[in-house]
Amino acid sequence: MTNPIYVIPDIHGHKDKLDNALQIVASDGGPDAKIVFLGDLTDRGPDSRGVIQTLIDGMAAGKDWTVIRGNHDQLFLEFLDKGQITSPHLRDPMTWISKTMGAVDTLASYGIEASEDDPNWQAARRDVPQAHRDFLASLPLYLETDDILFVHAGIEPGVPLEENSPEQLMWMREPFLSDPRDHGRLIVHGHSPVDFPEHHGNRVALDGGAGWGRTLHVALFEGRDCWLLSDGQRTPLLPKPCE
Repeated sequence: MTNPIYVIPDIHGHKDKLDNALQIVASDGGPDAKIVFLGDLTDRGPDSRGVIQTLIDGMAAGKDWTVIRGNHDQLFLEFLDKGQITSPHLRDPMTWISKTMGAVDTLASYGIEASEDDPNWQAARRDVPQAHRDFLASLPLYLETDDILFVHAGIEPGVPLEENSPEQLMWMREPFLSDPRDHGRLIVHGHSPVDFPEHHGNRVALDGGAGWGRTLHVALFEGRDCWLLSDGQRTPLLPKPCE
């Protein structure tokens, strides 16, 4: 029998939604359930600090949790390490501090006032705990099982996994999203928000837009079979019919 794996996608600083998702998992799978978090722990929500601390504490307590690095986590880390707010993956003139990115909310959760005119890097270097920086830097870019590849954004179709760059794994949208081919393993990802989780046969998109005020969905995988969990119920997430 395949061991169940629970999946929580992009949290985006919403600790209340994370706490609720963890309760849903515990109710279905018990306190020792295996959970994969798909990254984007930070930005847009009010308590990125609390989200990171919750995950640190859980893993320190021996929880069977794997936290994958998302592009927002990487942007936060690059700011802490180098004061960098730009990225070639952001449309010019957008930066990490731009309003829609949500970084100001992340820094505020650490008691740091920041703006596009003054990102306040020195305060961030002083006030963000080293343990949080070390945690972000330690996060893997993916997790493989026999049946599934868990990754934040996606992969370059047709390219061996080991030849995908970190940037592709954290930022990929097209051509991955529209590629119908089988990737060997089922790709389970977040990053690209959808109105409701979608199963495309070769990939499962789980980011339901929690960062924009929508639901943080919880999924369960047994092999390649998938269910969504809510209110004590399991609802199968089936592949969409071919168009």
